[in-house]
Amino acid sequence: MNRPPSSTTVSAPERPRLLVLHGEDLPPGHERLDDHPGLGEVVYTTADGLSAALPGTDALLVWDLFTEALASSWPKADRLRWVHAATTGVDNLMFPGLVEDDAIVTNSRGVFDEHIAEYVLGLVIAFAKDLHRTWELQQGHRWEHRETERVAGKRALVVGTGPIGRAIGRTLSAVGMKVYASGSHARDGDPDFGSVVASSLDRHGTDGGATLVDALPEADYVIVAAPLTDATRGLVDRRFLDLMKPTARLINIARGPIVVQSDLVGALDQGAIAGAALDVFEREPLKAIDPLWGLPGSIVSPHMSGDVVGWREDLLELFLDNLARYLGGRELRNVVDKDRGYVPG
Repeated sequence: MNRPPSSTTVSAPERPRLLVLHGEDLPPGHERLDDHPGLGEVVYTTADGLSAALPGTDALLVWDLFTEALASSWPKADRLRWVHAATTGVDNLMFPGLVEDDAIVTNSRGVFDEHIAEYVLGLVIAFAKDLHRTWELQQGHRWEHRETERVAGKRALVVGTGPIGRAIGRTLSAVGMKVYASGSHARDGDPDFGSVVASSLDRHGTDGGATLVDALPEADYVIVAAPLTDATRGLVDRRFLDLMKPTARLINIARGPIVVQSDLVGALDQGAIAGAALDVFEREPLKAIDPLWGLPGSIVSPHMSGDVVGWREDLLELFLDNLARYLGGRELRNVVDKDRGYVPG
């Protein structure tokens, strides 16, 4: 059975076995794990060796950021009680075996909030000040005077009210933008957004409040910052885009499958919206032949909005803090509600 979301502790055996699932690179400073006095064996593996390495493992650090290898190897997890993800999104770990098990899942919530907020602000300014066109003209040694847009006074709709969405809201508010949000239900008086509408494309939300149908036509910038769940998968589709005004821009720094990519390509190609900046995609890396690379108003970046200098070290520090809590039988940070697929609050 699923451990209740309110349970944030797990009993660690004496000198537990830690398994680190990594990709091409080990965690920076991994020697701090190797030499940790509270740990027994520390084992490193890539996805290919996961099934062989899982038996006898008490705790798993998923350092291979977007791997789905654990799902196929799960039957080998005979003793695993804690899984920590070196990411904020944990959609790749929400497979039935782990969701239904009593193992606790924690994530790296809090590491990327301000990083991503700064990145979003940069994209908003790049759109408003036409910086991509300035760069193109510079490459051609062309002097072409233009007028640009103000940022202050523009309306930004943040889809998602978690820590990343809230950091984005505070950052955009600081430059004079009028920020509001959509979340699981409509409400007023939110400390960061004031007004929150329901993330629904129905005319009225389940509680009768305002929805995206009301909010999207007013937005100059729509920033997707929600976790990938059954409720958000495919949320930004043709209906969603049709509700945006032709001068609006879409920014997605969350998860690629929240946006129906073919519908977005059509909207950009037809000029239904003014632009889109995407840091995440339905499939990554984005293929070289994908039309998003060259569509007017399109900005493509390779899933890097939160990756500032030192981000890997910050991820390890958070894990070490949680490891100390785990070894001491104390409350863990960032416990994921596996029924919802993200950390509540």
